[in-house]
Amino acid sequence: MVYIVCLTTGVLLAAIMKGTVWICCLLSLLLLQATADGEITSKPMVLFLGPWSVGKSSMINYLLGLHDSPYQLYTGAEPTTSEFTVIMHGEKIRSVEGIVMAADSSRSFSPLEKFGQNFLEKLIGIEMPHKLLERVTFVDTPGIIENRKQQERGYPFNDVCQWFIDRADLIFVVFDPTKLDVGLELEMLFKQLKGRESQIRIILNKADNLATQDLMRVYGALFWSLAPLINVTEPPRVYVSSFWPYDYAPDTSRELFKREEISLLEDLNQVIENRMENKIAFIRQHGIRVRIHGLLVDRYVQTFKEKMSFFSDPELVFQEIVDDPDKFYIFKSILAKTNVSKFDLPNRDAYRDFFGINPITSFKPLSAQCSYIGGCLLDKIEKAITTELPALLSSINSGKQPGLSSCEVTGCGEKPKNRYRKN
Repeated sequence: MVYIVCLTTGVLLAAIMKGTVWICCLLSLLLLQATADGEITSKPMVLFLGPWSVGKSSMINYLLGLHDSPYQLYTGAEPTTSEFTVIMHGEKIRSVEGIVMAADSSRSFSPLEKFGQNFLEKLIGIEMPHKLLERVTFVDTPGIIENRKQQERGYPFNDVCQWFIDRADLIFVVFDPTKLDVGLELEMLFKQLKGRESQIRIILNKADNLATQDLMRVYGALFWSLAPLINVTEPPRVYVSSFWPYDYAPDTSRELFKREEISLLEDLNQVIENRMENKIAFIRQHGIRVRIHGLLVDRYVQTFKEKMSFFSDPELVFQEIVDDPDKFYIFKSILAKTNVSKFDLPNRDAYRDFFGINPITSFKPLSAQCSYIGGCLLDKIEKAITTELPALLSSINSGKQPGLSSCEVTGCGEKPKNRYRKN
């Protein structure tokens, strides 16, 4: 099984790594429980979040040119999207049930099975032969309804959102000028977005419903509402327009809306162009986590062996170490090593659960994983993190082709309808 994982994971980088495919195999082996192989080889994911009926589904219909076609996502003034809808490329137009998506290990959605069958009934995939979908996957989410409690949905809504947030390359948080109130659900959403500010784009949709002066007031009110939730020096980019295939309302900022729309398409194109770099960074990020986890487990094992004596009770010794790791300098000793940030250290309480599933006596010290010919496993991970993967990124950036124009982002042939001509 591990050999197959190594082969399939190596597909992404084998053509350009020139003999360093072992890095992928090593990381895929160590991360087999943490990330599915389909996540490594998947297309960039664009996630649409926001309150209900703000135009998320309409925006996807517009970007894919699905308006007035039999395949458009259903839209309306009331809350209409109750499922997580994944729009992806396929040879023909068809829908895929969530239980099928989760059961297919070749897809990147098999880990969603852990959220239960109730959620899988609320997950649906739509495949269609579209040029843009050959390069990117869209995910439409249920609108946030402030008066609905999470348990009423029948599945852990926030946990599911976090799963998609962690894997999204671009996150559009869509707002309606008439729905700027921030409630508990929206506040929780932005807490989940912490650390992903570089991927967030704020969309002020349906902007042509307002006169220019009113639009300026709403723009200010939006920032005032979101300021406590986005605690960063540089706020996310805000796009102001109306993303649907009809002409703008008269006496509105038409030229501004056009430029904003072009900028958004260029932004989307940039994410697609940076796909390879993002995947390599994704592998390196998980490699860092694996390295830290390996060092911590090794330190727990060493401490346990040092404290054990002939008359010691293994359960009591283990419990003492897990309950108070600071007493034995477990985490501080890891920080003393090079290239370890305190901000990357996992929650120490997580190791109580970890060792509850994986007995500490089942682990060997890292030094036992070294051989004269093969070297040490951890040294290979260290070399991948510090040398091989950064060098690979540099080689890709040095040979990068000039960017596509904004009109080419949709695949040179299938693009949003010309909204500036009335239908």
